[in-house]
Amino acid sequence: MSLRIYNTLSKQKELFAPVKPGKVGMYLCGPTVYKPPHIGHMVGPVIFDAIKRYLAYKGYAVTWVVNITDVDDKIIERGKELSKPWEEVAEVATKQYLDCLALLGVDTIDKFPKASEHIAEILDMAQKLIDKGFAYAADGNVWFEVGKDPDYGKLSNRKVEDQEAGTRDLTGGGKRDPADFALWKAAKKGEPSWPSPWGDGRPGWHIECSAMSLKYLGETFDIHGGGMDLMFPHHENELAQSECCSGKQFVKFWLHNGLTRIATKAAGGELKQEKMSKSLGNTLDPVALVDEHGAEFIRYLLLSTHYRSPIDFSDDTITSTKKGLAVFQRLFERIERLTGKKTNELGPDMDVHASAMLETDHAPFARAVLGLKMKFLEMMDDDFNTAGAIAVLHELAGEINGHIEKHQIEKSKAVELTAHVLAATSTLRNIGAVIGLFRITPAATGSSKDAGLLDAVMGLMIQLRKDARASKNFALADAIRDGLTKLGVTLEDRPDGTGWRKG
Repeated sequence: MSLRIYNTLSKQKELFAPVKPGKVGMYLCGPTVYKPPHIGHMVGPVIFDAIKRYLAYKGYAVTWVVNITDVDDKIIERGKELSKPWEEVAEVATKQYLDCLALLGVDTIDKFPKASEHIAEILDMAQKLIDKGFAYAADGNVWFEVGKDPDYGKLSNRKVEDQEAGTRDLTGGGKRDPADFALWKAAKKGEPSWPSPWGDGRPGWHIECSAMSLKYLGETFDIHGGGMDLMFPHHENELAQSECCSGKQFVKFWLHNGLTRIATKAAGGELKQEKMSKSLGNTLDPVALVDEHGAEFIRYLLLSTHYRSPIDFSDDTITSTKKGLAVFQRLFERIERLTGKKTNELGPDMDVHASAMLETDHAPFARAVLGLKMKFLEMMDDDFNTAGAIAVLHELAGEINGHIEKHQIEKSKAVELTAHVLAATSTLRNIGAVIGLFRITPAATGSSKDAGLLDAVMGLMIQLRKDARASKNFALADAIRDGLTKLGVTLEDRPDGTGWRKG
């Protein structure tokens, strides 16, 4: 199978071939650390964590870099608002960001370079651009001269004059043209600064990413990612200054994930989707979302949409995500009841087990499981289609449940048949883990004593309901079930008895 990726630069899917055989360099634009992260800041990391895991599964050695912009106007302004040093603001927000990544199981990032720690690389790049005639110094600032780059705009298909409406810093400082953007900003009183050949100052926004990606991934690397809203001006300016500096292709594949949107009520009461952003005050706290729904839920939700499509947060989305994830949770609970083992301890998957089945009446089940695994990989090879891959996981869960019911395995406990579903479930877990699913264990809540008490109380409720049904007091039996449902507890009548679960 060949991996094909949609390249924003060419606006089409292309066959993936890395710069260096067997190795992949990947860069994702990280946060400007001035406030706690919202869930939108987690979208890119979760998506690219899944992408790295899949590339590693295919045998590539992947180096993934995510920068931290810890020098910026917003950080300085936030420090003034809080009457705190800008360094403290950046340090606190950086820790909050890293804590959220850990909470969501994003643990494959190799480097988190900070802009403040790469001033030398930034100065070196700015000087090279001046020497090559693509930049100029004026009044202590250094500006990239957009008009000198004939390819400017090739990523976003925006015209040079659009830069005037898209850049953070447009006026003053000796600019020759409103479209020119800052590589180095002259120092202002009370703001952080570093010495440079042009006077004390600090980096411009765009050059930070170019300098850090160059240091850790080289002049040309494989994948550059970020949100759709960063395509212009940030990525366009990164591309321009990097290629003008090196004379080489900057990035082979540009990947842009869709924006995060949230459902809000308009004046007339109807729901509308708007971009989630701090400026609009409509953000969602990832820590609160994990506390309410669990880390696995958030990751599943973010990967249930193709990365190039918008991700919508609404009551309907949350409800459908819970239903989708519950399919796997119920299956894993079913397997654990059947075997007495945790599903991460099941042993060999169908790749190993199939040879013993292919000469039996159960060969169709083995072929179905292996066929769905191949279909999962085909989805991921088609531009990292995690949404399609998750749909295949649902097909596989249905195949396993169907095999259990068809052969009444829960009643018979037949060793051979049980081995079949164990292998199939191991396959399900293993390919799910390829995109980071089914690997986050929810944090235990309460003490073991509390858990034991809850199990005993639920056992009593189940017995009371069973007795009520036996005496044909169906009203009481229904009342017990409905009451528990309102409390967030679901009773499940199974072949081996009634069980319960939260949610």
